[in-house]
Amino acid sequence: MARINFTIVMLLCFQCFLSAKEKPTDPTMLNRTIKNKALKYKSEPDFYKAHTFFLAKNWDSTLVYSMRQLSNDNNSEIADYCHYFRAISFLEKKLLEEAKKEFLLTSGKFIFANKVKLSLGEILLEQKHYWEAISKFNEIEKLPENKGYGFKRSSVLHNLGLCYLHLQKYSIAEKFLFGSLKLQERDKDTLLITGSCMDIGTLYYEQYKDQQAIEYFKKAYDLSKKTKDFEIKRNAAINMAVVEENRNDFQKALGYRKEYENWKDSLNNQNKVWELAEYEKRFAIRQKQKELNVLTAENKLKKTEQTVLFIILVAVLLFLAGGIYVYRQKVKTNTIISIQKAELDELNSSKDRLFSIVSHDLRSSVNALKQSNKMLLQNLETKNFHELDKLLQNNSTIANGAYNLLDNLLNWALLQTRQSYFNIEPVRIYYVAEQVIYNYKPLMLDKHINFENSLPKNILLMADTDSLKIILRNLLDNAIKFSYPEGIIRIYLDDDNDGFSNSIVIEDNGRGMSEDLKQSLLKETVQLSKKQGEEIGTGLGLQLCKSLIKKNKGKFSIKSRENKGTKMIVSLPKSAVNG
Repeated sequence: MARINFTIVMLLCFQCFLSAKEKPTDPTMLNRTIKNKALKYKSEPDFYKAHTFFLAKNWDSTLVYSMRQLSNDNNSEIADYCHYFRAISFLEKKLLEEAKKEFLLTSGKFIFANKVKLSLGEILLEQKHYWEAISKFNEIEKLPENKGYGFKRSSVLHNLGLCYLHLQKYSIAEKFLFGSLKLQERDKDTLLITGSCMDIGTLYYEQYKDQQAIEYFKKAYDLSKKTKDFEIKRNAAINMAVVEENRNDFQKALGYRKEYENWKDSLNNQNKVWELAEYEKRFAIRQKQKELNVLTAENKLKKTEQTVLFIILVAVLLFLAGGIYVYRQKVKTNTIISIQKAELDELNSSKDRLFSIVSHDLRSSVNALKQSNKMLLQNLETKNFHELDKLLQNNSTIANGAYNLLDNLLNWALLQTRQSYFNIEPVRIYYVAEQVIYNYKPLMLDKHINFENSLPKNILLMADTDSLKIILRNLLDNAIKFSYPEGIIRIYLDDDNDGFSNSIVIEDNGRGMSEDLKQSLLKETVQLSKKQGEEIGTGLGLQLCKSLIKKNKGKFSIKSRENKGTKMIVSLPKSAVNG
């Protein structure tokens, strides 16, 4: 029979194999091995983060932290895992050369060494370095299967068969392809069996053994109906379309092509709809031509008129199609531009807010420190030690305030640019609070403030430890700042009675605040300048607290009355295990 569109068949079969390429039959075993290794080297934070991002399929972060680990440590076992993480990440990003380099940097003692060889062979096969790929596959062909680590012998045999098929070593390719098919039938893997049948059909087709080729293309088409892989179904349908075109049965070929188009998603279907329309037109022309050949002698004028009308119709349709395509591309481009503009505006707004805070508050702190130092020098000349002591304490207070502002700015900037790393886990709130309180004891002693930590020692709450320290530090700093000398500050736990959360309460009997100020503080604003007595702040610390509490899946509220004190309440989820 006539042979057409062979290159299409060959290409689609090869793509079919790539899309149906085996995945580890037990990914949990592979993941468990990686997790156990990360726990063994938990003292290596970069390696631990790299493994976390790898299992979460965050390829960019995996590349960053694995590179950091390789730069800072020479442990060969960890290095093997880091190179493996990087290779898989590059492979997922379609960077084959980079993936190959990283695979080659792993050692022969690596636990996934056979999977590495299989992956290297598949990369070389995709790059059309067939003899090099064969060399890699031969190294693991005779090995027993290790399904837990993603190594199947049927896959190795299939890859060898494809290599020899491309090298036109048909008898060798046939041996390996049928060996692979036998193992796949044993495992009852319909998806891989379908791909193998298409490749065997291609093998026979290339040798002009059309009947045998058609038999396997038909078998692949029947099996594809039992799979859920749309790519397999499309490839099987297009192969049958080519088969029927070779048989000159254009009616069936059209049916298969329609089926091929129906499997495509709506987006791809928009891009291909005119291809199908053009094919239907060619079919209509052939049918019409048969009728015109019979009526040529007596109806030449009618034939000419119909031809002209048809050409006009095609031109109009093509013009409309072009107009629709251009319009859709324009809408798509405008949408992308609008999204990018909104993101840029948001980033510029964040930048402006940061610059505003830095320029205003740091200038105030530095100017205060400058004036205090000037007075310090004057009193040093007169040896007024009592005044010197007060000025030194004042300098310390200004420096601590500036440091807290810079620390809040850094954490707020990291949060706004999504660079913060959150690890929500059960934490004992009492001991976290004790660490924060220790740094503020000198300030409380200076103002003669009585402090009481009534948090229970055995209660666990779900939170990120670092961000929880920032929250407690800012709230405690505010409580000290707005308390009267010889005032009282208490921190205790209040059960919300909802069964899901506990509330940490930081209570003082200081100046309190009005209802209007309380509502302003609870609004979702970026910063709030406030002044009470001699105390001035930007409100950035409280804004940072609200953002961090939200990231920790908690809630924030305030209870306060003027000159009656304030309660800052942070509600966090309970841990499933307490005791």
